[in-house]
Amino acid sequence: MSDLVPADTTEDVRTRGAGVSRQVAVLPVGSFEQHGAYLPLATDTLVACAVAREIAGAYPVHLLPPVTISCSHEHAAWPGTVSISSVTLHAVVRDIAASLRGSGVEALVVVNGHGGNYVLGNVVQESSARGDRMALFPAAEDWEAARERAGVVTSLLTDMHAGEIETSILLHAHPEMLRPGYETSDFVADDRRHLLTLGMSGYTDSGVIGRPSLGSAEKGKELLASLADSFGAYFSMLTSDA
Repeated sequence: MSDLVPADTTEDVRTRGAGVSRQVAVLPVGSFEQHGAYLPLATDTLVACAVAREIAGAYPVHLLPPVTISCSHEHAAWPGTVSISSVTLHAVVRDIAASLRGSGVEALVVVNGHGGNYVLGNVVQESSARGDRMALFPAAEDWEAARERAGVVTSLLTDMHAGEIETSILLHAHPEMLRPGYETSDFVADDRRHLLTLGMSGYTDSGVIGRPSLGSAEKGKELLASLADSFGAYFSMLTSDA
C-alpha cells in the first residue's frame, strides 16, 4: 500500500517544475465507504490513486497523497462508512489549491474516485471563475471512452457501485484487496431517481449496484491506460498560455 503515498523529495518537485511551462498538481480524492462484501471500504481511494499514478507515469505532474474520506452520506446505512460534509471537502480542496499556488504550483487537477462528491464540481467552477487553473477528472466522457476501449459490457448507468469498472481496476492494481464473492454479486437498479433522499439502502440490500462478475484485470489495465490518454487534453489546457 506504500504506492498510495508519493515518494518525491522537494528536489524532485523542483527539478520537474523546471522542465515545464506551468506546474500541474494531481490530487486523488477517494472515499471510505461500503463496497459490498468483497471490495474494501477504501475502494474509491484505491481507484483514484491508480488513475493518478497512471497519469503521473505519463505526464510531468506533481502527484499528491489522496484525500481518503469524503461525502459518502448515501452509504451511511452500512457499517464502516465515514463521511465529512460537503462544506469541509470544499474547504480542504480549496485550501490545498491555495497552498500549491503559494509554492509555485499554479494548476490543480482533482481526480475524483467517488460519484457522490458532487461538491468537487462546484469547487472547480468557482476556482475557474476566479481565474485559478483547476480541473476535475475524469469526466463522464472520459469514463465512456475508457469503458469502450476496455470492452466493459456494463453501461455507466448500470455500473453504479462496486461493479464491473471498480472490480476490474482493483483486480489489476490491487488484486490482494479483493475478497471472494464478486463473481456472484451482480445486482441491477437502473432507476435511482430518489437516491439523494433514500440513499443506497433504498435500492440495494448488498450495497452493490452493477455487474462485478464481468470484471477482469485486463479490463482494469485498459481502463487506466485510456484515462491516461484522455488526460492529455486536460494537461494541455492547464499548461497553455491561453
